[in-house]
Amino acid sequence: MTITLEPITRANFEAVMDIELPPDQARYVASNAYSIAQAHYYPEFQPRAICLEGKPVGFLLFGLPEQHAPGHYGIYRLMVDPAWQNRGIGRRAMELLLEELRARPDAQRIWICYKPDNAVGQRFYVSLGFVGTGLDGD
Repeated sequence: MTITLEPITRANFEAVMDIELPPDQARYVASNAYSIAQAHYYPEFQPRAICLEGKPVGFLLFGLPEQHAPGHYGIYRLMVDPAWQNRGIGRRAMELLLEELRARPDAQRIWICYKPDNAVGQRFYVSLGFVGTGLDGD
């Protein structure tokens, strides 16, 4: 099972935008269409398709926001198509992204935001080494 993170392109953006979460998960994350549009207008945001054997099965959005110190990267969105959840795809995608961010010469801190009532997300992010700070959204 080969997982890759690919730029959003003309060839894959519709497939990524079509991936939707069920209502009980969708309340925790903005739609892929919204996130792709946001990245278009905020160049510090970088969207990626999570691909399984070259096929989009998820999405993530990260960046280096201007309001934060240089080298402080934020991970804003992570989602995997419900048909592909619980197979390690999200974990592998996060591992790949963390490797990419840690390899950047300016990387000092990587933070993630999620809704406070997202217990599943919290457990997942803690398992990847993230530590809560007590700020809203983490």
